[in-house]
Amino acid sequence: MEKLTKRLLSWASLIDEKTLDQAHTTARMPFIHPHLALMPDAHLGKGATVGSVIPTLGAIIPAAVGVDIGCGMIAVRTQFTRAQLAERDLSALREQIERAIPLSAGHYNRKVVATAEPRIAELEQLAELKGFDPERYAKNWRLQLGSLGSGNHFIEVSVDELDRVWMFLHSGSRGVGNRIAQRHIAVAQQLAKRWWIELPDPDLAYLVEGTPEFTRYIAELRWAQHFALLNREEMMDRVARQLSGLMGEPVLERERINCHHNFTESEKHFGKQVWVSRKGAIQAELGRAGLIPGSMGTASYVVSGLGNPLSLNSSPHGAGREYSRSAARREFTQDQLRAAMAGIEYRDTAAFIDEIPQAYKPIDQVMADAADLVEIRHALRQLLNVKGD
Repeated sequence: MEKLTKRLLSWASLIDEKTLDQAHTTARMPFIHPHLALMPDAHLGKGATVGSVIPTLGAIIPAAVGVDIGCGMIAVRTQFTRAQLAERDLSALREQIERAIPLSAGHYNRKVVATAEPRIAELEQLAELKGFDPERYAKNWRLQLGSLGSGNHFIEVSVDELDRVWMFLHSGSRGVGNRIAQRHIAVAQQLAKRWWIELPDPDLAYLVEGTPEFTRYIAELRWAQHFALLNREEMMDRVARQLSGLMGEPVLERERINCHHNFTESEKHFGKQVWVSRKGAIQAELGRAGLIPGSMGTASYVVSGLGNPLSLNSSPHGAGREYSRSAARREFTQDQLRAAMAGIEYRDTAAFIDEIPQAYKPIDQVMADAADLVEIRHALRQLLNVKGD
């Protein structure tokens, strides 16, 4: 860990100047308490750096939570072993998963399936309790539950160091969560203009605790966070059904972990009750289970938090980009992606070039930087990878 200023601590050994400048700008906001914690996977984001932990007194910056509210990971350890899986056709499993779960931006379910019905009912009740109608943001939000999206979202079947099979996936609150986030970022910016508040970046516009706008944001954010959590559970159930079909017996869950990395919570740190916005970071209290994925084709990690108070009990959420998507497409080729994915079942397409492992920070370096934040419990190696275009 490096103390860059009194209000900015960094665990990132690999970081560019633009990202550092962005983090310094956010750390200078007057309500940061006690400091911003920059995670090892930090890279440029909208307004605030992805891979940062931002504690605020009496205010929240909606863009510092992230536009994919509640985005995160879920992993399930099964009873199966690598040897058992080696006897099966993984390409058939990948194709079945791709049919069971809508992939890519703008792709949703055609109907509400039986496993989604109780989850949708739960979300309907929560929305009523929060006093808002999600249809204001997306009329088809019910059909979005159980869909993956695109970008760095993924579904994987992996094995750990004991050759035990895990199901692992990454997704968030989809289009409905994005629209909720964008709406409240715009509200914060409108308020800044109305009250002549000068900001170093328009995306650092904030909502003040106690105002109607803040209260509405928290209510809708909580709903979106829960949507994201249930979305991952719905997809995991579908992956389990496909794996069960392949193996000829039901999946027995030995362990399940589901954690956000784009969210905010009210927590007490350094003597103050603050809003901790983790934008690309997970909670890592002492003993808390967490998930830190690598990039496409590399290792992912099941971890246990070490409760480091300087990090506000947080840790990185993944590898973190080194190349933008457009830069990665200019720099790398489909043949290089094929070489990186050797031995892993995946859909061979040029659409995934911007997700090549070389476009990300080395996950092993990220984990080394995080040695005082989390303890590694399991290292997972991919056997199968599913992504959206």
